[in-house]
Amino acid sequence: MDKKYCAYICAGCGIGDALDLEALAEVVNDEMSMECKSHDCLCGAEGRAFIEKDIAEGVNTVVVGACSPRVMTHEFDFGQDKITVRANLREQVVWAEIKPAEGEEPDSEAEEYLMETAGDYMRMACTRAQKTEPADPYQLEELNKTILVMGGGLAGLTAAKEAALAGYSVILAEREANLGGKALGWRKSFPTAAPWTDLEENPINALIAEVESNDKITIKTGIEVARITGAPGDFGISFKATGVESEWDAPAKVTVDEQDLIDKGEKEDPNTGLQKYTEINPDAVMVGSVVLATGWKPAVVSQYEHLGYGTIDNVVTNAEFEKLAKEGKVPENVAFVQSPGGKENDNDFPYCNSVTSMVALKQAQYVCEDNAEGKAYVLYQHMRTPGHMELFYKNAQDNEGIFLTKGNVMKVENSDGGLTVAVEDTLLGEDITLSVDMVVLAAGMEPMTLHENSINLAYRQGPTFNDLELFDGYADSHFICFPYETRRTGVYACGGVRKAESMEEAVDDATGAALKAIQCIESVDRGVSVHPRSGDATYPEFFMQRCTQCKRCTEECPFGALDDDDKGTPLTNPTRCRRCGTCMGACPERIIGFKDYNIDLIGSMVKAVEVPEDDDDRLRIIVFVCENDAYPALDMAGMKRHGINHMIRFIPVRCLGSVNMAWIRDALSAGMDGAMLLGCTYGDDYQCHFVKGSEIANKRMENIGDTLSTLGLEPERCAAEQIAITDYDKIPQILNDFVEEIVEMGPNPFKGF
Repeated sequence: MDKKYCAYICAGCGIGDALDLEALAEVVNDEMSMECKSHDCLCGAEGRAFIEKDIAEGVNTVVVGACSPRVMTHEFDFGQDKITVRANLREQVVWAEIKPAEGEEPDSEAEEYLMETAGDYMRMACTRAQKTEPADPYQLEELNKTILVMGGGLAGLTAAKEAALAGYSVILAEREANLGGKALGWRKSFPTAAPWTDLEENPINALIAEVESNDKITIKTGIEVARITGAPGDFGISFKATGVESEWDAPAKVTVDEQDLIDKGEKEDPNTGLQKYTEINPDAVMVGSVVLATGWKPAVVSQYEHLGYGTIDNVVTNAEFEKLAKEGKVPENVAFVQSPGGKENDNDFPYCNSVTSMVALKQAQYVCEDNAEGKAYVLYQHMRTPGHMELFYKNAQDNEGIFLTKGNVMKVENSDGGLTVAVEDTLLGEDITLSVDMVVLAAGMEPMTLHENSINLAYRQGPTFNDLELFDGYADSHFICFPYETRRTGVYACGGVRKAESMEEAVDDATGAALKAIQCIESVDRGVSVHPRSGDATYPEFFMQRCTQCKRCTEECPFGALDDDDKGTPLTNPTRCRRCGTCMGACPERIIGFKDYNIDLIGSMVKAVEVPEDDDDRLRIIVFVCENDAYPALDMAGMKRHGINHMIRFIPVRCLGSVNMAWIRDALSAGMDGAMLLGCTYGDDYQCHFVKGSEIANKRMENIGDTLSTLGLEPERCAAEQIAITDYDKIPQILNDFVEEIVEMGPNPFKGF
């Protein structure tokens, strides 16, 4: 691209009042050799026209010094064939100025500090514009828009239906002989409409009929996925028969085309070594994306010996009781135990949540409906009925046949043909002993492990998803910000495999997962990335001639975007990539980069910061800021007018995982006095949008301390901090404390060399 540059500085939002725009324009003109203009309001119609006039005359690379790049995105979008780079002069310069406290004299050099900061941000933005190249979207030669739905229960049926209604072809694969999953065994469902008190008919049969009548949905029962190869837009799916009788096994129901694709003869199952199955050629079924709706199983409760499950007759799980209720076999007196009690006291059963609370209330109603003198005892430590379901709970309280109390269940024993339940510390203030016919334990909804459900991805990083044990086995990527995502791009989870949920929640969940699967296909079709960097047309490019096959990029990629060959050379899969840049940060040879984000580009931005010599009041500290949580939190700190020390310069990064330690070493070698990484929290309270980028960066920073020591620099000159997007009130203190530590250490001894 033959670039023609022009920079524009906005005078609005107090920028023109706080800064000398003419002097700032001179910095751009003289130092960056770039024409610079100013306008009272660049985001307004006149301001946009002001820029567009220059674009019409040939400008194709625009630098805007104004508000945060997180806002006014439409106003400063001049088309994909133009490069636009923005300098944050409002939130992180003018609005972040430290104001004197009431009664204090203003700092005589405050205006000078402000101009120095603004000048550095304009230098960095201009440098970024010079180093950025236009994106070249990655396009598949052949794109498949069929969606595979794994699982034919409530969630899978809903996802298939919604995707088909949106116009997409769907393959619905169910391992059992019949559709419906666990919902087939449910007698009633929770209320979904006012007055939120009455149980409703189970909708599963109507949903099955709707799916079976949709000609855009191909139903495969009695099979499960044996292998998934490829990438979004180009997944190859092979199946294996599960051994149950199904239409898939019936020769008369296999089309001629399908029969040609089936391998002759039986093979041993590679997972168990025992089961025989028939496998379809991996290239036989091609799909664009996958919805994972493989469900849940009742959590194990036999470990609580004092409750008697497995040793005492008529001690059952809630799932077993639901089956009895559908068959009309509901006893007259039933105790519903919601917590293990005993030595566990306040704890719940594994994988319990609001659903198990509401199931107990639903099943307690069965007892009263089926028995004129029926009594249901709901014994809990925590009763959870969110939203409108609070009315469902209050209705149960008003039912004379339902007794609810908080209590600690100590023992379940056989007694005179029935059972006795000893309960301590009840709301009544006394211990009680109940005589009942049956005890129902609130087994939680444990997600089916992905090995059990044969996701079997043909990925270098393994057949399932990494680090599931950190998240109780749930197949999510970022539970709060990006529901339905898994750690493999193009595979979206819903229903019980993603979280324990009611039927109504599962329907919403499945609809969302179907939408994500559609979005993924359409993004691949346009050659852009999916969430969280939706619409990004760049992708990592490798200079393979210098690759040492160290495998760090393949090992650290959070999403399995990279395979490798026999020698360990990375094999890229651009449609799997979410553009986080973790591979770039991992590479010791610095051979990985994006058109608008690479080692040289960010390194040049660091070098563009003016580093004064021998002035303790003008130390320079570079802070690499994650664009997902930390950068918006910084913007909000500016909006709140929280002051930030004038010695700090911020550079936004895609993820802390993308930070290459070369930037830190080069910054300190060039005289920077300190460096910090500011990103998402990790561990039990993880919030990293790219799963593990923040954790990886923290480990890298621990290692760089040794390098600094060999250079004669204090390791404390580098730091990593984790914050949430809501920590905007804490950020100034975190940053200012770090500045004080650097000031105490004094200037970098490399300054001036």
